[in-house]
Amino acid sequence: MSRKLIFSLPNILTYGRIAAVPALAVCFYFPEDSARWVALGIFLAAAVTDFFDGYLARAWQQQSALGRMLDPIADKLLVSVSLLMLAWDGTIGEWSIIAAIIILCREILVSGLREFLAELRVSVPVTQLAKWKTTVQLVALGFLLAGQAGDLIFPYTTSTGIVLLWVAAILTLYTGYDYFRAGIGHLIED
Repeated sequence: MSRKLIFSLPNILTYGRIAAVPALAVCFYFPEDSARWVALGIFLAAAVTDFFDGYLARAWQQQSALGRMLDPIADKLLVSVSLLMLAWDGTIGEWSIIAAIIILCREILVSGLREFLAELRVSVPVTQLAKWKTTVQLVALGFLLAGQAGDLIFPYTTSTGIVLLWVAAILTLYTGYDYFRAGIGHLIED
């Protein structure tokens, strides 16, 4: 891969998304409402780069193996750390932890399945429903990151986030099943 592609704007956006993850986590160590707004701002900026890195790579024909590898890793890091920090501070609690666990388990299982199928040179395309799942998941996390700070402006911010988290978890189960069904034939072959 050329040095030009390593430092292409789409890859730089992906690097930025990865760098945003620890910055978002640090916000949870400050109890002020302003820290939650900063966390939400970091998350939104990172989520926007998720759209633009892929779009620009295709539009400018700057797709690279590095970008294809790092993009899903950056997505999973952003979602996983957000869920963990929200559980840590109690925004996601009680029964809603199950929704977070479903999302985390699916991310790990699908990643493992994709890695296995890639060794067999089998591609499992991303479905339109999986894209909707990601969108609902990111919107849910946005509401939850605003959390109590958001509740002061819109009283149902956290509740809306919890409902959307469950919707995302249900979509996660369905799309995870889709991936598993698509790959099962390759898993049982000798």
